[in-house]
This record gives sequence, structure tokens and C-alpha cells, in this order.
Amino acid sequence: MNERNLDLEILKLIEEHPEISDNAIADNLSVSEELVKDRITSFQDTREKILIADDEPEALTTLKKVLEAENYSVVEASDGFTAVEAVKSQRPDLVLLNLMLPGIDGFEVCRNIKDDPLCRHVPVMMLSSRNEVEARIESFETGADDCMTKPVNPLELKARIRMILRRNWA
Repeated sequence: MNERNLDLEILKLIEEHPEISDNAIADNLSVSEELVKDRITSFQDTREKILIADDEPEALTTLKKVLEAENYSVVEASDGFTAVEAVKSQRPDLVLLNLMLPGIDGFEVCRNIKDDPLCRHVPVMMLSSRNEVEARIESFETGADDCMTKPVNPLELKARIRMILRRNWA
């Protein structure tokens, strides 16, 4: 049985019996349990992935709950350096980037993302507690695709995210 057929059979068994063990799948398909574990590990999460870069734990938790409720896969970063590395390693579909971050600020993180040929296509939405025109202008000048003032309205945030993702994949 080739890998694709094996994957389909594994998924079928999991859908029919959500509590089925790896061992039971292996027995049912006459393959090793290790092969079943390897194939399951290789399955990829097909949800759109959003990186949230924010050093405020409460804001991070709130944003994560809102986005996970919409079935997005969420990756977190609590400082600028971690955010840059997460964009490179996690390949998110969108970055929600707090303007004020330890290490390097949101402006510099955005510049790093947009200057990297492998990451420049990733849309960035800046989040700022500063409701200043200058901060929004600088956000756009560094390459941000959108900008919102914190605290964000969850309904507006979700609508803007859908719009950016729809536009990015069009």
C-alpha cells in the first residue's frame, strides 16, 4: 500500500473511531505501529496559521482565544527577536504584531519580515495602544498591511483578518 492510500485508510479509521489507538490502526491495516505513528505525525494542520507577537500576556491570551475560536492555528511570540524567528520557522499566513515589543520593536520586526525574500509575502497587521497618526503611518511605511488600535474589537479584528487572508490568497 502506498503512502497516500495508507494515509487515507488511517484517516478513515480515525474518522470512524475517534478514540482508536495507534496500535489498533496498525493491527487493522496490517502495518507496524511505528509506521502508523510516523504517518500521523506527517499529517499537516491545514488551518490558516496566525502568529501573534505581543509581550502582554493578557492581550496574547485574549487574541489567541478569539482566533482559535475561529479555527485558526495560533503561534505566539513575546518579543521581537522571537517573532522574526517564528515567521521564518513557522511560515504563518498572517502576523499580528504589537508595536511595542522587547528586543526589537514592531516596526523593526515588520522591516525584517518585508526585507526577507522568503517572508515578504506574509501580511502583517500592526497592533498599537498608541492611537497616533504617526504610528499608523510608520506602520504602513515599514510594510504593514493593516493597523489597529488596542484594545481591539474582536468582531472587527476577525473581519480584517478574513479580508487580508482572502486578498492574500486571491
